[in-house]
Amino acid sequence: MARVKRGVTAHKRKSKVLRMAKGYYGAKSKQFRSANQAVIKSMAYAYKGRKQKKRDYRRLWIVRINAAARLNGMSYSTFINGLKLAGIDINRKMLSELAIADMSAFAELTKAAKSAIEKGEKAPAKKAEPAPKAAPAKAEEPKTETAKKAEPAEKKPAATAAKKTTAAKPAASTAKKTTAAKPATSTAKKTTAAKPATSTAKKTTAAKPAASTAKKTTTAKPAAKKEEK
Repeated sequence: MARVKRGVTAHKRKSKVLRMAKGYYGAKSKQFRSANQAVIKSMAYAYKGRKQKKRDYRRLWIVRINAAARLNGMSYSTFINGLKLAGIDINRKMLSELAIADMSAFAELTKAAKSAIEKGEKAPAKKAEPAPKAAPAKAEEPKTETAKKAEPAEKKPAATAAKKTTAAKPAASTAKKTTAAKPATSTAKKTTAAKPATSTAKKTTAAKPAASTAKKTTTAKPAAKKEEK
């Protein structure tokens, strides 16, 4: 077989790693072994940093919104709550941009948030009274339905008891039939017992003539001898 040389692929792999390590300090950008370790570690940090970047920016936006809201007499938490009650959906990135670039528009948002909070504090006191009255009315309706459903459940056991009594009657009739059938078996046994008696009687009667003929033959022989003499 032909000899396989891998110098080309090895050189490509090493040059790729050294390109990624370009700009690193000292041997990390010149020697392959140290450059390879530095590149592996830097890729792990990059993966983690992509997740942390989103957290860092959100933290920065909240700091900017809080600073602008306090200039208008509100804290960050009350400002965000007021915007939700007012139905204003603006993300924190846009709010932070308004806090930097357009303070007048941000001030109007704080006014809308304050008015929504004031209305929200007054409204629950009025709406809290009718809520308990409506709840008992709804609770009574299911009770009537359950009471109606419970009535047929009580009648069902009576019907089942009637069925059980009717089902018990055929059992008694079958018991009577079995008792009536027993005498028939006893008579059959009697007839079978009587048959052997008749057969033995026949045998005794048949055996007697055979004995008589045998005697006759024995008596006939001496008579023949006397005649010859």
